[in-house]
Amino acid sequence: MPDSIRNPKSMFTAASKAAACLALLACLGLSGCVQANLSLFGEPGKPYKEQRLDGDGPDKVLLLGVDGLISEHTRGLLRNRPSTVQELVAQLKLAREDKDIKAVVLKVDSPGGSTTASDILYHELMTYKDASKVKMVAAMMGLAASGGYYVSLPADHILAHPTTITGSVGVIFLQPRVAGLMEKLGLGVDVSKSGTLKDMGSPFRAATAEEKRLVDAMTRAQATRFLELVQLHRHLDPAALGIVASARVFTAAEAKDLGLIDSVGYLDDALAKAKELAGLPKDATVVTYRRRENPDGTYYLPGVEAEGARPAVINLDLEGLLPPQAGLYYLWTPGYGQ
Repeated sequence: MPDSIRNPKSMFTAASKAAACLALLACLGLSGCVQANLSLFGEPGKPYKEQRLDGDGPDKVLLLGVDGLISEHTRGLLRNRPSTVQELVAQLKLAREDKDIKAVVLKVDSPGGSTTASDILYHELMTYKDASKVKMVAAMMGLAASGGYYVSLPADHILAHPTTITGSVGVIFLQPRVAGLMEKLGLGVDVSKSGTLKDMGSPFRAATAEEKRLVDAMTRAQATRFLELVQLHRHLDPAALGIVASARVFTAAEAKDLGLIDSVGYLDDALAKAKELAGLPKDATVVTYRRRENPDGTYYLPGVEAEGARPAVINLDLEGLLPPQAGLYYLWTPGYGQ
């Protein structure tokens, strides 16, 4: 008779160990040690096409969206979706070819993301704005924190929804640790390295005092860049800048008092402001880019990559439930997963 039948506890012990091993592999994958890519259908990759949302004038207001975690990596578990960076850069490339676009409204609903991805979007938006001379308004939705605020900085006017949470102007270094779990499972890792700091940030052991000092220095350097850009675009007074530098989040009203945003309102107000700044009439055409036409499209459904994809057998959106890879982030972690 098998041991698991004679001793049921052994069966549960084995199951718990198997579950722990799966958790360990998941953690290692998220920390960058293991990469997994599962796709049942693939991505058709239809090109973006313009869709009119409102108005019928010759001049256009382009509505773009930055939603979810800002990353340069593809998204999705059972269906691939291009990264936030790839989506927005592709849409800006298309916008450059349309000289009728006189204003852009950037609808932001994001807790932030990696420092590099956030900075790429900032750079691309600034480059497009400088080259096209369009007016730009950022419309913050429920959450526009950290990297979500970072990408809003190129805007000529920043508007927040009355219930927006924004701010979190700072940097966080995230690093999963699995040493304790591995010890319980009786697992270990042999390391041969060419320098004492080659495995700095390893999830398999605790960080040394020197490693913590170096990571803190990198974090401060990235935070300084963020604050310098905030000051460049927003011209905060010293007292307000000191409050913002704490990296806390703010309500829309608090952000307006500090000078982080210009006004509080709704998406309609952001579109009206964009038309005003660009000197456009009220009937100016509002457009967005989509992979396929959506007859029920509204301002609240900007271009969505998944619209062009075949339906998945199981549609799991786990992006907001799993921790990001180890590294430096312009990210408000309590907002991650919304």
